[in-house]
Amino acid sequence: MDLSFWSTDAPAVGAAFFASLVEVVEAFTIVLAVTAVRGVRPAVLGTIAGLALLILLVVGLGPVLGAIPLHLLQVIVGILLLLFGMRWLRKAILRAAGHIALHDEEKAFAAETTVLEDEARRDGARADWMAGLTAFKAVVLEGVEVVFIVIAVGAGRDLLIPASIGAFAACLLVLVVGVLVHRPLSRVPENRLKFGVGIMLSSFGVFWTGEGLGIAWPGGDVAIIGFVMLFLGTALLLVSRSRRQLEESAP
Repeated sequence: MDLSFWSTDAPAVGAAFFASLVEVVEAFTIVLAVTAVRGVRPAVLGTIAGLALLILLVVGLGPVLGAIPLHLLQVIVGILLLLFGMRWLRKAILRAAGHIALHDEEKAFAAETTVLEDEARRDGARADWMAGLTAFKAVVLEGVEVVFIVIAVGAGRDLLIPASIGAFAACLLVLVVGVLVHRPLSRVPENRLKFGVGIMLSSFGVFWTGEGLGIAWPGGDVAIIGFVMLFLGTALLLVSRSRRQLEESAP
């Protein structure tokens, strides 16, 4: 197995897997709340409708991507990756430093359950339809991010298949574990995942934006590893500095 696999294919699979894992866990929490309040039928129907819309989105984007020149596609993909990566990394740094609270799937499940129960008491006969729509929106909103992450990770260097494998593996893992435990997956270390994924996506973003602009990175694909170390070191430094500032400002 050559070095290019470890510098491009493996990071693409890993980035798509962990990014998708976070989004799928959040969608699963809402679908599970729908199941708990209104039963399996509206949850399954809403989920299937959401997945069908996502499939249509992927099919529709395929020809568009094929018509874009490679260098322009790499710049677009690189910018998208930077936008996704830096957004996730910023939140992960703030959470790790203690400036904002960690995401809690148990609390999200309880909040969504309360909302659905209130809607059921208020809407009566429409409750199943509203519950199905809730599952549909959760799958679509979280799924759109998965689709764009897969496209962004895979389209720049013909890595759509490895990225798709990573995303599919994440969906399958959440589905299997969720069915077995039948409860919110609160033990998934979401902030650590977002921290790592933010670093990987940002690194890919810088690399592919540069390639699209004609920059010949030293070491070729291996330069991605250098960007990962640079983003990791900078992020850890920012976490340490933010924690210290928070401690100094505390009464």
